[in-house]
Amino acid sequence: MSVAMSHTAWGVAASVVLLAAWLGAAVLVASVVAPAAFAVLPNRTLAGALVGRVLPVIFWSGMVVGVAVAALGWSMPNRVWRTGAAAGLVVACAAAQLVVAPRIEQVRRQITGAVDALDPSDPRRQAFGRLHGMSVAWMGLGGVAALLALVLVLRQLTARSPS
Repeated sequence: MSVAMSHTAWGVAASVVLLAAWLGAAVLVASVVAPAAFAVLPNRTLAGALVGRVLPVIFWSGMVVGVAVAALGWSMPNRVWRTGAAAGLVVACAAAQLVVAPRIEQVRRQITGAVDALDPSDPRRQAFGRLHGMSVAWMGLGGVAALLALVLVLRQLTARSPS
């Protein structure tokens, strides 16, 4: 019995660390790195290139964290919601990285200069704006899913703690 309990405790602790680390990284990128890049780099093209190099790390790691949290919690009680939230993190990050990011890159290749130099009515600029919005939305949904998974894992931890 103690082996199963220690395995469960290890899984909960690992899940908390993974989810908290990913959430911290995602929040840091969204609230500090991206705004700072656009504020200090000489043009938006360079800032976008910098952020575009950082986001794949966030998205790929989000997929890994989601799978790991789902696997770690599979044998724990009340796993359905926690596994669903972890799966939501995987889906959101996969959609952003594997669906939206390639489309953004395709639109960027069609633009010879800076995106913001295009007329606002240019279909390429509009497509870029829509895709950027989708990427932000997927990252936000991933963050919500990760936060939900973290709360559910922490509830598991407090449910196991003595009163």
